[in-house]
Amino acid sequence: MAHLISGRKMEARSRSADIAKKSRCLRISGNNGKYVGWMWMHFLLVLLLSATATSMSVVETLPGYSDPLPFNLETGYVPVGETDDIQLFYYFIESQRNPVKDPLVLWLTGGPGCSALSGLIYEIGPLTFDYNSFNGSFPTFSVNPQAWTEIANVIFLDAPVGTGFSYSTSAEGYYTSDIKSPNDIYLFLRKWILDHPKFLKNPLYVAGDSYSGVIVPQVSLLISDGNIAGSLPPMNFLGYILGNPVTDQHGDENSRMKYFHRLTLISDEIYESVKESCKGEYVYPDLTNSTCLDDIGLIAECTKNVNDAQILEPKCSFATPRPKTMNWGRKFFDDIPDEIIQSPTKRQENWCRNQNYVLSYIWANDETVQKALGIRNGTITDWKRCNKSLAYESNLNTVIHYHEELLKRGYRTLVYSGDHDMMIPYVGTLVWINNLHLPVVDGWRPWFVGGQIAGFTEKYSTTKGDGLTFALVKGGGHTAPEYKPQECLEMADRWMSFYAL
Repeated sequence: MAHLISGRKMEARSRSADIAKKSRCLRISGNNGKYVGWMWMHFLLVLLLSATATSMSVVETLPGYSDPLPFNLETGYVPVGETDDIQLFYYFIESQRNPVKDPLVLWLTGGPGCSALSGLIYEIGPLTFDYNSFNGSFPTFSVNPQAWTEIANVIFLDAPVGTGFSYSTSAEGYYTSDIKSPNDIYLFLRKWILDHPKFLKNPLYVAGDSYSGVIVPQVSLLISDGNIAGSLPPMNFLGYILGNPVTDQHGDENSRMKYFHRLTLISDEIYESVKESCKGEYVYPDLTNSTCLDDIGLIAECTKNVNDAQILEPKCSFATPRPKTMNWGRKFFDDIPDEIIQSPTKRQENWCRNQNYVLSYIWANDETVQKALGIRNGTITDWKRCNKSLAYESNLNTVIHYHEELLKRGYRTLVYSGDHDMMIPYVGTLVWINNLHLPVVDGWRPWFVGGQIAGFTEKYSTTKGDGLTFALVKGGGHTAPEYKPQECLEMADRWMSFYAL
């Protein structure tokens, strides 16, 4: 694999040097010619720096899948940060339909700290584990026919640093935050596109779910600002996609009470009582208000055994109990005990979805897998699906103002939510969308897949561009594509093709 990477580097250097040599022969005249020549040489310089700094490998086979991969997979590292000490790892899968014309999507999994492999295997990627045949040994794969790679070129990125296989060569590099991470991701994207110039003209979307709701709008605005400033490369950025997104810390959490009532998890009497006693504030209630605290305690008792991610599915017996408060924190995934990961045959007989995640620990920590993926030796000794030990500062409580600015600039926006997600309830998402005060151009109505109602949708207009589309995915959880892959694929395909849902 090392010789393959080295070969790609040498090829890139040779190609860039050859182009640079030829460019010196260009005859440039006039002010416009001087500007074009300067831009061309600057582009070549950035391309050369990018080509020598990044590493990549083409992966044709993977442990757990017996045949050659039925899609084009590339993995690699791109250095970012002030001193290039942060090495962000990615998986890139070309569209299985038409990679030349189909959109390019940068996919960011949530957490913060949940691996891109989680988004690839459990949500929108072309492979998924064969759970039926798993007997505690090495996991095997089956093809996912509802992958978004059927309709788009997708970069799955391990970000922020410390997520998945991404790492730092310095201790300082591991310290990151809501505000720093988007800048690292934006630099990654610039370098990646410079090293893959054939995708320069493809429509570009930034997408993600859960905690990526904090990150995606920031990355999107950085791309927009870069295009306006003339930064290279110019990106054909059209908009962004968010699923079950964390958007406004307080509003998202506070909306759970309304959601509990709407989904009949609490009675009318309890709901009316807590609304009156807490005056609508459930995240930071008045600690001297004993009636409010008693109501919140009662509601926490009623809902503590409900599966937060999908209220109709069983809750794992080993999941950490929720405290008796409405402030449940910003990291939304239950831990899987080490003894379950190390001895998967000890899994409970009563199935819960977290048990599916055990297979990713077995697979991604295998030496042959890491060798096939091109993982650098010694950089990651204990891969985790969701790393909860990040040196990460959550220093941005709301990103609503980013949505306002992006929509004002005319970028397309798709926001979708699973209607059975209790972590980031759709009722809270609709609150911040409605607070944008956008005119409704397509009122609340059902949307269909296969002749059946797949959910409900509403579209909002802006003075420029295509506006914002909200889609509720019926039966979806946190996050929706994991539970309703066919419906979410249809939704994404229609939206990126500029069709109404």
